[in-house]
Amino acid sequence: MAKRETDRIFSAKPDKVVAASKFKPLRRAVKIPVWGDLGIRIGLALFLIFIVVMIHWFDRGGLVDSVDGEVSFLDIVYFTMISITTTGFGDIAPVTDSARMIEAVIVTPIRFAVFFIFVGTAYNFIIKRSWEEWRMARIQEKLSGHVVVLGYGISGSQSVEELIERGTDARNIVVVDPSEERLTSAEKLGVNVMAADATRDETLKAVRIQEAQTVLVSAGRDDTSILIVLTVRHLAPKVPISVVVRADDNELLARQAGANNVINPVRFTGLLLAGSAKGAHIAEYLSDLASVTGRVQLVERVVKEEECGCSITDLSSGGRGLRIYRNGRAIGYWEEECQSLQPGDVIVEIVATENGTSKGDGH
Repeated sequence: MAKRETDRIFSAKPDKVVAASKFKPLRRAVKIPVWGDLGIRIGLALFLIFIVVMIHWFDRGGLVDSVDGEVSFLDIVYFTMISITTTGFGDIAPVTDSARMIEAVIVTPIRFAVFFIFVGTAYNFIIKRSWEEWRMARIQEKLSGHVVVLGYGISGSQSVEELIERGTDARNIVVVDPSEERLTSAEKLGVNVMAADATRDETLKAVRIQEAQTVLVSAGRDDTSILIVLTVRHLAPKVPISVVVRADDNELLARQAGANNVINPVRFTGLLLAGSAKGAHIAEYLSDLASVTGRVQLVERVVKEEECGCSITDLSSGGRGLRIYRNGRAIGYWEEECQSLQPGDVIVEIVATENGTSKGDGH
């Protein structure tokens, strides 16, 4: 594996790659972009001021200019601005009952509205933004039990969407990728994002990798993905790691690097193709099992206390047990050991999903 090459690049041809030794803090998308919010506020304030200008212009007969006795359009604009800002020099003043009524009933509420727009803008851009940055820093410091996705290419983005579809809170997902363009797409889902190089220790420490529930690695290149797995395993010896590799001879390297699960999308595609050659519905059923949008789904879980001593065919979840993992050994449903479940056994079962009879991934 070319160490210098993997240090230089995290994923294939990112649009904007951050410096190798630096990263931007964790962030989460806001509903309205900063400049969009500012534009809306300024536009609303100008619209209200325009209304006041028009009101004063049509009722200019009720105003008196103590300087030259004539109220021009420029005088109207001037009077409107000092009225809205409550400056009040007194050189122009309403003198008729109708003009004073307009000032009291119409202009005064608009004056308060413009005032609150300006105060709200100051709050949003100074206090609120600073508060949000502080809050995200606190969230980052206390991350625990979260899902870390390292690489947001095709596989990474699909995995995040599937996790959210299965009921995982988007706020409990952290995506790390050097491409700002890809992170913008991730932010739209409501997840936490960080623009950084996942091969660096400081990046993984910043997302509290040692406290993560699981880590999903899909860097776009096998050598980079394996280096990331090595780095994660070094920092978090017990965290489950799943990694995507595309070359068969890299699967063993990924496992030796510390990956618990190695997914080869090329091989899986081959399985689907081969299945379709043997039967019209095999490939469809395999896809059904892999997605939460299907009618059935594979679920892995630890055996429940009330299931101990029971057969794998009598699960409390109502699912169909396929195999168990006991002391690191896979045992099929047809084998004798599956007829008496034991504490600590890990069950792989098929359950109905939301489109079947129950919700989500069967939990």
